[in-house]
Amino acid sequence: MPLKLRPIAGLTLSLGLAACTLSPAYQRPDLPVSRAWPVATPDSPGDAAPPAWREMFPDPRLQQLIALALTQNRDLRIAMGNIEKARAQYGVSRAALLPSLALSGSETRARTPASVSLSGQAYTASEYSAQLGFTAYELDLFGRVRSLSEAARQSYLATAEDRRTAQISLIAQVAGSDLQLAADLQLLALSRDTFKARDESRRILQLQFDHGAASQLDLAQADGLAEQARSDIAAATARVEQDRNALRLLLGADLPKALEPDPDVASVAIRRDLSVGLPSTVLTARPDVLSAEHQLRAQNADIGAARAAFLPQISLTGSAGQESAALGGLFDGGNGAWSFSPRISLPIFSGGANLANLDSARAGRKIAVAQYEKAIQTAFREVADQLAVRAVIDEELAAQRRQVESARLSLTLSQARYDRGLDTYLLLLDAQRTFYAAQQALVSTELAESTNRVNLYKTLGGGG
Repeated sequence: MPLKLRPIAGLTLSLGLAACTLSPAYQRPDLPVSRAWPVATPDSPGDAAPPAWREMFPDPRLQQLIALALTQNRDLRIAMGNIEKARAQYGVSRAALLPSLALSGSETRARTPASVSLSGQAYTASEYSAQLGFTAYELDLFGRVRSLSEAARQSYLATAEDRRTAQISLIAQVAGSDLQLAADLQLLALSRDTFKARDESRRILQLQFDHGAASQLDLAQADGLAEQARSDIAAATARVEQDRNALRLLLGADLPKALEPDPDVASVAIRRDLSVGLPSTVLTARPDVLSAEHQLRAQNADIGAARAAFLPQISLTGSAGQESAALGGLFDGGNGAWSFSPRISLPIFSGGANLANLDSARAGRKIAVAQYEKAIQTAFREVADQLAVRAVIDEELAAQRRQVESARLSLTLSQARYDRGLDTYLLLLDAQRTFYAAQQALVSTELAESTNRVNLYKTLGGGG
């Protein structure tokens, strides 16, 4: 081979070898869950993806709340900072794949006394140099550096998925807290209306008692019902303020008065038709599961780096430049200088450190496999829980609405019978309590139905 072509051939061979790694071939673990959901779901495409959050929450007011949280929430800012940090660390690791060039200049002056000078005269010598070179660049023949870079890349990708998880969780939390605030505002309004009605009944009974038309027992019972409603008002007021505080924390800013929900859970528009695909599609697309898989891939790459540590490492150090005894003649012809220092290191004895590192990497991979499988199982349980609620919540809601109408009719009839003197006041009180409790239960059931849709959106992996 001609002499001029040998360096090119050597470089080509080195780069070809550098493309190899000793990492095990990656294979995704089998899903440790059933291939079907425990509860039957409507037919949907196997690759059905959750809608984007603006499609899931079409209410403009709620969209503004979510957008504000995505901008101001501090937990999400921390997640974004972690991504930037992981990206930078990956950049540092990837930089090791290329030689690092540095331009240097130096001046050296030394005085030699007459007692050690060959000429018997003292003299001062100067040396100037300007060089471009690289130091200890490792030829990645067995993929050690490439494996470390791949591990850093997978860690970065895992961090990006963690941010997606945080974003989906934040969106669901804002929607859920908004629903809770609407429900508590509705309960507060219900308690106030109930107190107003009971206070009026108490006033009428007081007049009847004063004229001997009602007993003291009836009056005491009316007082008790009115004060119960007053107590409910105080409790609901506290819950409303706590809901507002929760939203302020999620938003990372004050809650604008104009963005508060109406006192009606049903007024918060949330999409109903959520498609649910197969577990194998849904679970592996969740960002927390993807994060666990990236961590598994990173551990796989660490095994490759640990294996490469048993093999020779070749590093190169070289420079080229100019050297001269006078600064003015540094770049004159004939002052060129260069150096080239290849170095090979073959591990012979390390006290078992390399073997221990390999065992540690393999153990790390086993842990990562278990964490990935646990993430799959957790995701399966979360989705299955929401599907179990979804399967019966409409029936429960319809039954609760019928119960409210039945209690309303019972109260109307009881009031009419009491006014005619056919029933005692105690029966009327029972009808009032039953109607009030049924209304409260209906609000709770409406909240559970809306929250179920939010949670199902979250557990399916959300949408961008």
